Amino acid sequence: MSLPTLFADDTIVVVDKPAGMLSVPGRGEDKADCAARRVQAVHADALVVHRLDMATSGLLLMARGVEAQRRLGIAFAGRRVHKRYVAVVQGLVPEACGEIDLPLIADWPRRPRQKVDPVQGKPSLTRFRVLDTDPSAGTTRVELEPVTGRSHQLRVHLQAIGHPIVGDALYGTAGSRLMLHAAGLRFGHPMSGDEIALRSEAPF
Repeated sequence: MSLPTLFADDTIVVVDKPAGMLSVPGRGEDKADCAARRVQAVHADALVVHRLDMATSGLLLMARGVEAQRRLGIAFAGRRVHKRYVAVVQGLVPEACGEIDLPLIADWPRRPRQKVDPVQGKPSLTRFRVLDTDPSAGTTRVELEPVTGRSHQLRVHLQAIGHPIVGDALYGTAGSRLMLHAAGLRFGHPMSGDEIALRSEAPF
């Protein structure tokens, strides 16, 4: 079954990945189904540019052909692809907005977990903005901008400031799903340079 497509031309494809689906194939035949293969069933030349965690839903960008993949890879490395996420976190966040600047490194004995490491960690920066609070549930809805793109960055950063994402089995408490959604993408088209801005409403 194909995924909802928000944008497609002869150079790029942007789809809406559901929570619980791998971005790329995992090890073993039981992990063969993934967003990349579903897109490739429609666009055979589609190539992976970035990934979303299996538990994260939302916008996933793929390139059509190696030249588009190369250009988009350079744009991601140069932080010219701007991503926005929506999350529901535990607790009431007191600040209206702010930054989380904590270096991250792989927690090798507990892979795939990551951890804050002020000595050996790689620089990692997340900006956040409070969208709404639910005092009765004790939760806050936030918009997140990962300035850097470390593995599990948003999940570790929010846990580190005492507000783990609701439903995060790795860094908080398991639930029906991880309340994290890739809601916005803004980038220059790899061939024309035209700005493309896409939004996807969080399903929670």
